[in-house]
Amino acid sequence: MRTFSKSTKLDNVTYDIRGPVAKEARRMEMEGTKIIKLNTGNPGIFGFNADESIINDISKNLKNALPYGDSRGIVPARNAIMEDFKSRGITGITNEDIYIGNGVSELIMMTMQCLLNPGDEVLVPMPDYPLWSAAVYLYGGKVAYYRCVEENEWNPDIDDIRSKVSKKTKAIIVINPNNPTGAVYSKETLQEIVKIAKENELIVFSDEIYTRITYEGAKHIPIATLEPDILTITFDGLSKTWLACGFRAGWMVISGNKKVATEYLKGIDLLSNMRLCPNMPSQFGIQAALTNNESINPLLIPGGRLMEQRDIAVNMANAIPGLSAVKPKGALYCFPKMDIKRFNITSDEKFALDLLKEKHLLFTHGTGFNWPYPDHFRIVFLPDPDTMKEAMVRLGDFLATYKQQV
Repeated sequence: MRTFSKSTKLDNVTYDIRGPVAKEARRMEMEGTKIIKLNTGNPGIFGFNADESIINDISKNLKNALPYGDSRGIVPARNAIMEDFKSRGITGITNEDIYIGNGVSELIMMTMQCLLNPGDEVLVPMPDYPLWSAAVYLYGGKVAYYRCVEENEWNPDIDDIRSKVSKKTKAIIVINPNNPTGAVYSKETLQEIVKIAKENELIVFSDEIYTRITYEGAKHIPIATLEPDILTITFDGLSKTWLACGFRAGWMVISGNKKVATEYLKGIDLLSNMRLCPNMPSQFGIQAALTNNESINPLLIPGGRLMEQRDIAVNMANAIPGLSAVKPKGALYCFPKMDIKRFNITSDEKFALDLLKEKHLLFTHGTGFNWPYPDHFRIVFLPDPDTMKEAMVRLGDFLATYKQQV
């Protein structure tokens, strides 16, 4: 009998955020177990709501959303994105340099598909948001992971980046503010990254979906503002800042030296045209969102819900013997380190599964973010303060006696 295997393109592709441990959680839920889910950055399931102006603009334009639209996205939305980027210091762009997608995820896949030939290399941070490395592998490329340094507030190791550049390197991925660590990169770090990109004629892909989610005065610097002589593609969207993941509205803005990538940009145009257009209804909410681009700020200050939940997660993690967590300056996550000798951990996935089964807590283990050691996991601090405290108490109770069985 003929059988069918998965494509070898998937050999290095993982997405453990929704992987085997999450699958076991779903099975347990079907049997009636209540799980505290701290595995996905999905604000809507934790009681966060998008601004009414976004929802109203989408609702009143539903009939206008029936036809196909421009393959890049509707003009009012692209104009709003253009003005937003200009207001943050990114110059030399028009609305023709902007593509709206069905979430940033679609645009990541599109940009890698257009760029990569077999054997091309892309520099990707370690740990990373795993869709980036998956996209590189799926389209024939090779990932060269560069290290982010926990002792330096998870900023990238510039020397390590330099050591990973080769003649086959085409691009560098920057995730800032970072998922999964919550780091907000310093200006000095970003300047060194663009220096490397310029010296080696690399494209910079900058994932800035958390650009407006920062704490305690941490300043996010758009990398595209630092060096006009390199091609930079910057990603943002409604999912996180505007608490509307399910609307699947993301965008990318192409800036810098576009002359060096004429054929590449034609390829992006081609793929954009082939998908006909991004989903129409959500695009009508983008202009309202960018008009209310400070709507998330009350959540990020002392007394604000996100800051309070961050502090609960980090402070309670650091109070658990055998755990340590760098306080994140941005995003919705922290990435605690475990004392693997204390807990006898050889598999962080087994740790996550054991925790799920005993305490009904769902986390994503660190190797799911392509971290090479079984000594980290990601905490999503979106649950309300009481639920966050309950989750951390359960984690502490579990680790008080945990010794992983081989």
